[in-house]
Amino acid sequence: MIQDELRKQTTSAHQQLEKLVVARLKAIRSNQDYANLLKIFYAYFNRLEEAIKPYISAEVLPDYADRRNAVSLANDIVSLGSAITKLPKVTIPVIDSTIKALGALYVMEGSVMGGTIIIQMLAKHGVTEGVSFFSGYGSETGAKWASFASVLDRYIHEDFGQEAIESANQTFSNFANVFLQYENRNLQLG
Repeated sequence: MIQDELRKQTTSAHQQLEKLVVARLKAIRSNQDYANLLKIFYAYFNRLEEAIKPYISAEVLPDYADRRNAVSLANDIVSLGSAITKLPKVTIPVIDSTIKALGALYVMEGSVMGGTIIIQMLAKHGVTEGVSFFSGYGSETGAKWASFASVLDRYIHEDFGQEAIESANQTFSNFANVFLQYENRNLQLG
């Protein structure tokens, strides 16, 4: 199964990103801190969704339109009393095929799996609003992942596996770079 190969070959990039996200989560002490984190997610996911959209049709992923997206991040930001302004600059991987789009979408869909942990971390610091994005698909999360995994297996054959893996790794790495840029420049998103 390609998802096993994706998981195995993206472990390092995934762990680097996760470390940066967790560090930011641990630093959250207010709704504004959390809104600033969501702005990073929104800036990256919104651009990535725009790049993926031409390659993921209903024929490829029938419920793509029903899956969570950057709009829920925008709604969360607004519900926290912030605005969709002062977003960080982001660089996304080149997405020019369905295979690369699925590799990038593997990262985006996989981010649903850690959502409940993120919500728990936020609640420890009194942040309980603006969590619709990290709530993912609720009780449907497992079924949505299984559905997506079957699409991966259907479209990514052995000949194209490396292309999907490279796209996923680049998606993780580019997202990590946004967090590093934020930390290194001490950017203030407001």
